Amino acid sequence: KSFMKKILSNVMDSEAHEKRPPVLTSSKQDISPHITNDGEMKHYLCGCCAAFNNVAITYPIQKVLFRQQLYGIQTRDAILQLRRDGFRNLYRGILPPLMQKTTTLSLMFGLYEDLSCLLHKHVSAPEFATRGVAAVLAGTTEAIFTPLERVQTLLQDHKHHDKFSNTYQAFKALKCYGIGEYYRGLVPILFRNGLSNVLFFGLRGPIKEHLPTATTPSAHFVNDFISGGLLGAMLGFLIFPINVVKTRIQSQIGGEFQSFPKVFQKIWLERDRKLINLFRGAHLNYHRSIISWGIINATYEFLLKVI
Repeated sequence: KSFMKKILSNVMDSEAHEKRPPVLTSSKQDISPHITNDGEMKHYLCGCCAAFNNVAITYPIQKVLFRQQLYGIQTRDAILQLRRDGFRNLYRGILPPLMQKTTTLSLMFGLYEDLSCLLHKHVSAPEFATRGVAAVLAGTTEAIFTPLERVQTLLQDHKHHDKFSNTYQAFKALKCYGIGEYYRGLVPILFRNGLSNVLFFGLRGPIKEHLPTATTPSAHFVNDFISGGLLGAMLGFLIFPINVVKTRIQSQIGGEFQSFPKVFQKIWLERDRKLINLFRGAHLNYHRSIISWGIINATYEFLLKVI
């Protein structure tokens, strides 16, 4: 009897094991596992910290580029100017880009993840479609902070140096023109944010997949830097003409609100109807974007693993 009981027990255990559902494990090659429903704010925090890290590291480079654009001097001469200004003035004017980047990148990463999860749950559509819509919506929300970008443009334009010298004065000078004055250039910003977000979130995974397989944390960091830098540089070059139009629109204070096509046509005529002339300065922006977006992507992915 005890022998028969033992056999029946083994048979029942075997059947129960066969009926047990298989355990699903995540693939080691999955490079976009961040969408969760845990309600955490870590994506916003990681985006904010990545932006802060990027601005703090690359601001001196941006300042060299700005001196070249402003005075038309060589890189060596711009660096010598900064050395004469001293270390205390090296980070002068960092507040507007720091406020803008930490806020917008926090929203860019955080809202993209939250909206992707929300749309995936409630909309019966392919994943690539829901992710694309989430990217566009995140970019649209970022545009709320257009006034920060608007003021930064005015502070960098030498034509307005005699009108205001800091962020507060620039904001105060625009107040008398109404709220709409703070949002000059909104249309190109919406178009730029939507296009760049869709391509960034859609392509950074495939680009990383084509890099050598990473087996260590440092190798993952390098791959994230390379994929983010290459993608950021490509997007920076692609949307450069949009930023040219945006800068022209935002450099104006008061007067008629000109449309995107009208300003583009004006710039096109001014630059002898040559496409290459719309990309003046694009090579400097390309190299800066490699460093900036490499830092942003690598820092963001690193913080997601440690937080």
